[in-house]
Amino acid sequence: MLENIILAIASLKANKMRALLTMLGIIIGITSVIAIVTIGNAVTASVNSNLSSFGTNNITISIREKSEKQRTMSLLGPVSGAAGGAPSGAGGPPGMRGSGNTSEPEDSDLISDKMIEQIKEAFPADIKGVSLESSVGSATAKDGDLYANITMTGTNADYLLANNLEILKGRYLSEKDVRNYRNVAIVSDKFVENMFPDGTDPLSQDVKIYKTNSIELYTIIGVYKYEQSSMGQVSTASEEDLSTNLYIPISTANLDASQKNYSRITVVASGDTDVLAFTTQLTTYFDNLYKNNSVWGARVNSMETQLNSILSVISTISLAIAFIAGISLLVGGIGVMNIMLVSVTERTREIGTRKALGAKNFHIQFQFVTEAVIISGIGGGIGIIIGTLVGTIVSVVLKAPVTISIPVTIISVLFSMAIGVFFGFYPANKAAKLDPIEALRYE
Repeated sequence: MLENIILAIASLKANKMRALLTMLGIIIGITSVIAIVTIGNAVTASVNSNLSSFGTNNITISIREKSEKQRTMSLLGPVSGAAGGAPSGAGGPPGMRGSGNTSEPEDSDLISDKMIEQIKEAFPADIKGVSLESSVGSATAKDGDLYANITMTGTNADYLLANNLEILKGRYLSEKDVRNYRNVAIVSDKFVENMFPDGTDPLSQDVKIYKTNSIELYTIIGVYKYEQSSMGQVSTASEEDLSTNLYIPISTANLDASQKNYSRITVVASGDTDVLAFTTQLTTYFDNLYKNNSVWGARVNSMETQLNSILSVISTISLAIAFIAGISLLVGGIGVMNIMLVSVTERTREIGTRKALGAKNFHIQFQFVTEAVIISGIGGGIGIIIGTLVGTIVSVVLKAPVTISIPVTIISVLFSMAIGVFFGFYPANKAAKLDPIEALRYE
């Protein structure tokens, strides 16, 4: 074994350029596989981290127009009643609607406060809270020459459960704020920098909000940390012109709204609840609830379901690309076989001499297979180093965590060695079968 390894290394040293070109296919193949898997793991980890920040326990229920098939089923089947705990009476199930085209749902088609309370009663152990959100629109806070651009959003107390919002000062909205229609607001630290540049404590301070048709006065009760969403569009506005959210009680936000109910709510599942199973239960619940509405229905989606779907797609794409890159390993293996056949031809007299001195066929086979394995092994090692380096650099550039797959690395090494054995066997077998007399006569 040691002698064969020494002979193989000596042969590589004697033909350095040819050996490097022989390894090139193996190097490229292993580099591609390692780099792609590393980058794929980094992207997966980044997407997982970003989407998880939105809350994997969040289940979104939104009102959507039914498809033609769903409309037909609603019109044909008799209403058997909603699932256990389903709403009924005032503020309960949406009433029967015609099948005429309509662009917007009526208030009676939306989710009411009473329906939300009945959902909580139907699933008391599974629901931690229900987050409500209502967009008021863009506005500007002004105080003399000072100003701050804002987007006014009405929320409830449970909004904090469903969203990654860090409160730096004061408190968030309470149910009492919502119930009493208070003019209180939660502002961002960027808002504070613009409106209170002298360092004044913003808590309990009143700010004038200039809307399109009115001027409103709000008292600041809390300050949150502004963070640019990594999943959204990157803002190019300056610090002074940056628009941030200003949160107010949803009851206050809806005072002038034409619709008092909600087209979208977010149910926050309890920590020990199976989110996927609970999503299915809520889907059945709302299907029954909107069964007698021929136009509008509820769509139930969980962040965990979306996250799993996205990660599955990324993994499939990474695997497919890695497989395609692995084809170059096959090309590299053919290159190894070609060079070994050339080597057999060049060393015919050497083979004849060894066989004349008593070398058996398996000795010759083992010698050439060893050379092929060493070429593939060295090429694989170089490929792993380069692939890891490329994957790390790209992950750092993408600001994603670097994750090196040890199993893929080990498989790559073993695969490169297997290529050496597989594609080296034919040349080695050919060398072993040479007739020693004819080999010695070879010029």
